[in-house]
Amino acid sequence: MTLYHCTLTLHDNLFFATREMGILYETEKYLHNWAISYALFKVDYIPQPYRLHGQAAQKPGYLDTNAEQNLLYLNQAGIYVFPAQPLNWSYQVNTFKAAQTTYYGKSKQFGDKGADRNYPINYGRAKELAVGSEYRTYIIAPDRVKIPRWIRLGKWAAKVRVDVIKIPDSVLSVQSGTYRCQHPLNPLDLTADTRLLLYNRIVMPPVSLISQAQLTGDYWQSKPEDWTSLRGQFPHLPESICLPRGAYYGASYVATA
Repeated sequence: MTLYHCTLTLHDNLFFATREMGILYETEKYLHNWAISYALFKVDYIPQPYRLHGQAAQKPGYLDTNAEQNLLYLNQAGIYVFPAQPLNWSYQVNTFKAAQTTYYGKSKQFGDKGADRNYPINYGRAKELAVGSEYRTYIIAPDRVKIPRWIRLGKWAAKVRVDVIKIPDSVLSVQSGTYRCQHPLNPLDLTADTRLLLYNRIVMPPVSLISQAQLTGDYWQSKPEDWTSLRGQFPHLPESICLPRGAYYGASYVATA
């Protein structure tokens, strides 16, 4: 398996409703690894049904073996994508008018009861990640995996550029013990042998992420001298790498199911 360093650059505003506070719909600054995984590999590795019917059309199937479109196909292909860490980011707040349908609301005209001010009451504000925001993530995959140059993310299918750097095995060492991971992680994807000691929780659907985690288990660590030499060629790389080994989609879920 090979480790890839990826930089994601937003070329459109990126929106997904992490928190809904009244009329404000806020986007978390972190990017969920499950969303990135679908965006990167749904064409070549994850089946794409033409159309879903009934309950299957409304039920998420991330780790459901009965769902035609699930992340377990990437486990079979030996692919895993970590959550994305924000490097440079900013927000843009946009106001939109909410649509009216007969089954949940009644259209209000200007001057009508409940709409006595000079704008409609059926509106919302979306706090979106702005164009130019940059993110870092890592991919564990076979040597000849196909990683697209451009992907689409979020509710509005925002255009995102993907820049990939292949990390040589010679600059990484395998360690075991207690370590601190600066990169965000998905706790549901950590193996049963990995123990979480301390962490900050990032509340976001469908599964909350963690950051600044202290863990015990097997992990990859960059070799200082070799890594410094590699950073001379690729300045976008971080000062060091420390990532858990053996992560795969639903690792903790499968262990407890």
